[in-house]
Amino acid sequence: RRGDGDAAGAAGVARAAERGAAVGVVVSDGGGPGVHGGDAAGERAARGDGGVALRVRDDDAGGVDRRGEPVRGGVEQRGGDFFEHMAFKGTKKRAQQALEVMIEDMGAHLNAYTSREQTVYYAKLFRKDGAVGMEVLADILQNSLLNLSAIERERDVILREMEEVNKQHEELILDLLHAAAYREGGLGRTILGPIGNIKTIARRDLEDYVKTHYTAPRMIVAAAGAVDHDEIVALSEAHFRDQPQSSQTTFAVDFDPAKFTPTEVRQPSLEEPLAHVALGFAGADWNSEYAVALMVLQTMLGHWDRLNPTSGGTASPYKLARALAADDACYSYLTFNTCYKDAGLFGIYLVAPDQGLPLTITRLQTYLASLAHPGSFEDDDVARAKAQLKANIISQGTDLASVCEEIGRQILTYNRRMTLLEVMARVDAVSPDDVRATAARFLADKDHALAAYGSISHLPAYDRCHIRNYHSSSR
Repeated sequence: RRGDGDAAGAAGVARAAERGAAVGVVVSDGGGPGVHGGDAAGERAARGDGGVALRVRDDDAGGVDRRGEPVRGGVEQRGGDFFEHMAFKGTKKRAQQALEVMIEDMGAHLNAYTSREQTVYYAKLFRKDGAVGMEVLADILQNSLLNLSAIERERDVILREMEEVNKQHEELILDLLHAAAYREGGLGRTILGPIGNIKTIARRDLEDYVKTHYTAPRMIVAAAGAVDHDEIVALSEAHFRDQPQSSQTTFAVDFDPAKFTPTEVRQPSLEEPLAHVALGFAGADWNSEYAVALMVLQTMLGHWDRLNPTSGGTASPYKLARALAADDACYSYLTFNTCYKDAGLFGIYLVAPDQGLPLTITRLQTYLASLAHPGSFEDDDVARAKAQLKANIISQGTDLASVCEEIGRQILTYNRRMTLLEVMARVDAVSPDDVRATAARFLADKDHALAAYGSISHLPAYDRCHIRNYHSSSR
């Protein structure tokens, strides 16, 4: 559902199946990404006549078709997630049932998801069906009927989806954290949107959304698996040749700038016996010089869950886990590092009993405050985190769906495809001093955003949670 940028970096492609194919399209928030050279092994690039930038990886593995567009723009532009739902409800060429039967008969998989900065449509299929898959994606995105009765039915579907999302504590708390951290901008709004929008959005809103955002300069076609470069280029040109070069409406196209707001959102609930708390700091965007060092720091902080016997607890390799697992003041935690086009969010999500919150916050902030100082961690801790991060990156390359997504994101973000070797070299270049400098840059004395849900009566006041209060005990 999210895809909010937690990926650790570029991923390679492993050969998984000889007959599978993967093609992807991602839509940018700004100008076209241009023409790219084959800077990764087995990859080539081109630009279609319609202005759509094309990126193809040739391999003998299974894969995915992907297409996306930005959804973070102004309040007046509504419809990113809603149109994602409607795209599968029939086109001028195919009724919904005919589309579903055709996909099933091919043994393929057609789906989509929306994140805070893009929507992705994808199909998993056999190589022989690549041309059909590309045509189907183009059809549902360019020729959706947007039937009025289907729109009315989908309102209830999305509202039920919202109820299910809010039952997932991690999803809920991260939505609340974004609302606190980006109170004045689009990143603070949920992906599904407010209930009022869902209940009132009209066919004209969806049509205007497509006319605004589905333009050639904002699109990336990425392919991975058993695909032929020239064939993908030809198919893309054939199906997206007439894609408009610019917005066909007067609505704003670019994202509103992200501005970190150090505030809090507390949502007490007597129905939830535990406290769910997320504490976040302003992080790094994808192009930041600190981006990779923050990934290493995130990995070094690790995660822990007392219900998972393999997480180690007081025997964990993570110092933070050993501190929080010392008694029953905390039940679990995980570290997040989310990158966006022009912002980032770095922090901890923890679950604890209400009575344990004061001690848990003290231990957490004491440890985070110490990271900028010598002696807070060993060189081996950094080496272990770097090895684990590289293993995670490599493992992502076994999933061609992730590879397609990564290719598209990298071209939109870096204007090029990074090789796996380059990503590994960037991780290797991070030193313990770099980690300390990164902690000093993003954590020490820095304001935070806070979100809390459940039984939180013992959660200290915002000012008392501030990291500056814990410097004396961190040295």
